[in-house]
Amino acid sequence: MSHQQLLEEYAQGADLLASAIAGMTPQQLDARPIPGKWSTRQVVCHLTDFEPIYADRIKRALVEENPTLMGGDPDVFASGLGYEVRDLENELNIIHTTRRQLLTILNNCDEAAFQRTGRHSRDGDLTIETLLKRITGHIPHHIKTIEEKKQALEI
Repeated sequence: MSHQQLLEEYAQGADLLASAIAGMTPQQLDARPIPGKWSTRQVVCHLTDFEPIYADRIKRALVEENPTLMGGDPDVFASGLGYEVRDLENELNIIHTTRRQLLTILNNCDEAAFQRTGRHSRDGDLTIETLLKRITGHIPHHIKTIEEKKQALEI
């Protein structure tokens, strides 16, 4: 897949997520129909929390020489960042805005920039291309889990 195609997929992520949760009631968003799994609201908050983290990783890899990129534990975030009270409209706006800003930056990079690296605290050296692939796939991965929840709720 070309970098342009990857950027186009990245650009669609926020809209895909918004479509996946459209029409769900607050009760459905907060339901946990699959034991041991997050609610849809928690999934959206998780996605939102990691958008700016990935944007920061990519930006630093663009301008610094192999910077350290810290990992984060999603369960620690979920337990301490008030996922149960966060407004999903705000969460979706953060994803949209973060992606629009990063797209402006990446659409103005040459092909060599996608091979710049950062050193992830757990995963070692990662290229911008790899980081972009990971964050691009993050929303579609979690949309599958949202669809499983909707199916379990018979939505």
